[in-house]
Amino acid sequence: MKTVHNLQQIQNSIDTGEPVLVYFSGENCSVCKVLKPKIEEVSKNFPKFQLFEVKTDLDKEITSNFTVFSIPTTLIFFDKKEFKRYGRNMSVALFIEELKRPYNLMCEE
Repeated sequence: MKTVHNLQQIQNSIDTGEPVLVYFSGENCSVCKVLKPKIEEVSKNFPKFQLFEVKTDLDKEITSNFTVFSIPTTLIFFDKKEFKRYGRNMSVALFIEELKRPYNLMCEE
């Protein structure tokens, strides 16, 4: 997962139409620190995803641009559009199930 500090960098990745996952976390957020490795592990099942992490306490412009009010928040983009938003407590198993079908449809080879 790549930590970014530039809104344009994330926007450029979204504009390619490829799948993008943006993970919003904070320095003092223990849930964020526990969830991040789980999401990184799950993302191995979806190799075409571009993974970005935004530290909300450091990058307020990016956080406000995506209207994130709580952490951790995970945004999923397919075909240049926000597909799903997961906030706070999320089930990793449900996360995987909800991504399988659209990922397979969008990323068929």
